[in-house]
Amino acid sequence: MVTRMKNHTTRRRFLGRGAAAAAAVTAAAVPVKAAEQGDKPVKKVHYRNGQKPDKMPLFSGTVSFGNLLFIAGVGYHQAGDIKVHTKAVLDQIQQQLESVGSSMDKVLKCNVYLNDLKDYAGMNEMFQGRFGAEPPVRTTIAAAGGIPGNSLVEIDVIATL
Repeated sequence: MVTRMKNHTTRRRFLGRGAAAAAAVTAAAVPVKAAEQGDKPVKKVHYRNGQKPDKMPLFSGTVSFGNLLFIAGVGYHQAGDIKVHTKAVLDQIQQQLESVGSSMDKVLKCNVYLNDLKDYAGMNEMFQGRFGAEPPVRTTIAAAGGIPGNSLVEIDVIATL
């Protein structure tokens, strides 16, 4: 009987220590979990003039989510060759990036849509060096059916803030 009580007491002590350890781990994890929930990324639409338009737009031009920034496709809808179009598009993207606190150096991904693949070399000539010493990853395609609005090129980017 004494041995049985001794084992019973030892088992209770072991279970008590286990419960205390589990409680300590849980208590330590709760503040971390709460902190993680408070730091969830938030979607924010950045409007050109800083104010939401009266009429809902078809799509947003610049959106951030946490420290990521997404800029919708930018085209150039005036006369000119591929070099004129590419420079104007990259200038507009640079302006949009800088208006929200980012820069060309912080671009991670770039998609280039050409109206005609024959313009690839001319686009590359204007693209070269615009994103700093470490350019972003890039995909380039010739869009079947052309680019809306008679632009020779359209570019969208993902950057960090």
